[in-house]
Amino acid sequence: MKSVEVSIHHSKCEENICQTDSICLHTFSDLSHVPPAAFVYLLKECYICGSHKATHKFRVLQQQVTQALYNSPQPDASTFVVQCLYLLPSLGPPYTEGFSHLLLSSLRRVKTSKSVLSDSLDARHHAVQLSLDILAGFVPHEDRILIKVLEIYDLELKDFGEAICGLEHDGMLDIAKAHMEHYIFNFIKAESYMTAVTLLERFQIHLSSESLLVKMMQNNQFKAAEKWATFMGKPMLCLLVQTYLDMKMLKNAYNMITRNNLKQEFPYVYHLYKESSLKKLAEKGCWDIAESRTNKDRQLLEYLVYLAMEAGYMEKVNELCERYSLQGFAKIKVPDATACEAHFLDSEKLVLDEIIWIDELDGLLSATNHIEGSKLVGIDCEWKPNYEKGSKPNKVSIIQIASENKVYIFDLIKLYENEKEVLNSCFRRILCSPNILKLGYNLQCDLHQLSESYGDLECFRYYEMLLDIQKLFNERNGGLSGLAKKILGAGLNKTRRNSNWEQRPLSQNQLEYAALDAAVLLHIFYHVRGQPHSTSREVECKVEWKSHIVSHIDNTNRKKSS
Repeated sequence: MKSVEVSIHHSKCEENICQTDSICLHTFSDLSHVPPAAFVYLLKECYICGSHKATHKFRVLQQQVTQALYNSPQPDASTFVVQCLYLLPSLGPPYTEGFSHLLLSSLRRVKTSKSVLSDSLDARHHAVQLSLDILAGFVPHEDRILIKVLEIYDLELKDFGEAICGLEHDGMLDIAKAHMEHYIFNFIKAESYMTAVTLLERFQIHLSSESLLVKMMQNNQFKAAEKWATFMGKPMLCLLVQTYLDMKMLKNAYNMITRNNLKQEFPYVYHLYKESSLKKLAEKGCWDIAESRTNKDRQLLEYLVYLAMEAGYMEKVNELCERYSLQGFAKIKVPDATACEAHFLDSEKLVLDEIIWIDELDGLLSATNHIEGSKLVGIDCEWKPNYEKGSKPNKVSIIQIASENKVYIFDLIKLYENEKEVLNSCFRRILCSPNILKLGYNLQCDLHQLSESYGDLECFRYYEMLLDIQKLFNERNGGLSGLAKKILGAGLNKTRRNSNWEQRPLSQNQLEYAALDAAVLLHIFYHVRGQPHSTSREVECKVEWKSHIVSHIDNTNRKKSS
């Protein structure tokens, strides 16, 4: 019995939907006898019906409404839309703003058609009255709807003057301006600065006071402040730039100077901003990007050399001096390297006996045999950074595997080219061994990159016994260097992180950087496990590490699912 009732209920629902569809179809095909109230009601019904997602339904409905406004609404499309806007607030918040934007956007499309004439005087009068009612709070629409009405109906101050005073009034513009200023001050009081500025700009009302700019800046309304200053002219723009500089917002100041041709007023800001950008890039290790951003400006190049010297990155200093014929830097005293390095870990502090470069068959086989005898190794990868937005990352260039006191650095590019089968076999013995616990930091990234770079090698599809050190801690900032500093008392020098890992031979500094990234994983693990090998400070750190071991990963399945 219940199933019969359900089927009857479903059939009635389907019947109602069909009736609604047919009514809407008829309504949208001819608006000549459809009042705004009926149109607004059917608009809501059309939106509610159907199982499509909201965005899809909205787009389809907008196309239908645009077409409907061509079909003889009375007295005309512009007036018809104003009448609908009076009614839409009765639908409530979920529909009012969305349908208002829909109707106004549809009307804009209709009005851009060459076959449609400009608004009638009657339509403009209705639009002005609607705007006044919104401003007075009689019709509850959002500020954005008010601005759209003003734009689409192209309403001017004289239109408001005529509506307030009548056509034959000498001082109607002054009266309309006073009315509009009253509403604008209300928006300012309510901290709706962008609306206030848009109205001031639209009706060409100039406020000489600087207090409005100050209020907007204090409330972090920077877009509104920029719009207001641009409207007011150069003195206000200069005040805005100076305010940005006082607030240490150098980028905003630089953008306003560039956009408004104020370089003569602020000649020092250009280099100040460029130097600040170079410093941020240098701190991230993005030396190649920093070099390109200098645009071969000698002053900026020399500043970049000083940054490289400060970071102890002497090969970059020499490279820049040679490439751009920069003189005099050899005589400058470099900061004491030992004092600088005291804050960072090095091979001596990590008791690292050997860093061994592997790029040929014998070395590969020997290294594999040694690593297979280890119970614990640290693994890391490096690849040349790619600075082109949207482009694919470069191939993994090297993989570092650290055992007790040795680090093997494998030249994957050369080994893949010359010893592909042996490389695959050797790395399968290491990466698939259940007897070797393999440590990494943010392992998912490295494993994904290896799979993307050398997807035809089986050794980078399957892994056994992995432990991601990152997942043992709640540390979100500072990366591996920050974690090393917290656990071991000193971090890693990340100056060469984004260097060219495809150059051959790698510099000694690059080799040491790569080796330390893998070796430090073992020392962090020793500390976690409470072994005496650690060089750490006395830091309380109780971590349940065994539960984080991943016994098996199949990258082929992950690749298919992604």
